[in-house]
Amino acid sequence: MPDFTLPKEQRLHGKRAIDALFADGNYGYAHPFKYRFTLQKTGGPTAIIVSVPKKLHKRAVRRNLLKRRTKESYRQCKHLLTDALAEKGVAANIAFIYGSKEILDYRTIDNAVHKILESILSRS
Repeated sequence: MPDFTLPKEQRLHGKRAIDALFADGNYGYAHPFKYRFTLQKTGGPTAIIVSVPKKLHKRAVRRNLLKRRTKESYRQCKHLLTDALAEKGVAANIAFIYGSKEILDYRTIDNAVHKILESILSRS
């Protein structure tokens, strides 16, 4: 049975790791997200970071809602990516950047996250 948790080691943190992701990472777009990712040959876990710009959503309540929806969607389907990457001996760092002025429903966010994970898997 897949592990549906999102512990701290699977959340990207640290200035060096985040700077490396944005400096050297590949990128793409799946409405409403822009995303960046890097693949490493290390055996570490796949880690994510979710960003909702203050420029698009002024209220923290709305930003937090969108971040929660994105993390929940990733948490439910991360096993599709992590299992395939683990077989190859690769780990990924992924940044999800919300880019819509609208607050979209969970289903739309979930479909976008699935597309992003499939895209990363096809590029690995």
